Amino acid sequence: MPGIDLTLSGAPAPEQARRIAQALTTLTCRVLDKEEQRTMVQIRYLPREQWFIAGRSLAELNRDSFRLVVTITDETNTKQQKADYQDQAFQELSRLLGDVHPHSNIHIVDCRAAAYGYGGISQEAYSYRC
Repeated sequence: MPGIDLTLSGAPAPEQARRIAQALTTLTCRVLDKEEQRTMVQIRYLPREQWFIAGRSLAELNRDSFRLVVTITDETNTKQQKADYQDQAFQELSRLLGDVHPHSNIHIVDCRAAAYGYGGISQEAYSYRC
């Protein structure tokens, strides 16, 4: 189950969030070979005045940014899949958001199967049930 946590600069925009959630779900399932029905997305917004890069706010820089954190079960994806995901996610979010700061970033977190799960069941225990 991938957990996708996205922080965007700016004011909350529900329609934008819906489009981005769908795009990230589709991309994650395609590139990282995950299941859509087990993919969770959370989107938060942070005012540009409270987001700083090199000591200057995004408001001062007149830019937008994002931080994407994707949690997956360790050993379920190759380095190449993760590299492809980072490239394609950056391109897709740049397309959807417009001119983003180049220090917008993507962090893929590999969690051990015993330390990560949903519905009260670890990924390790879930894999034994299948």
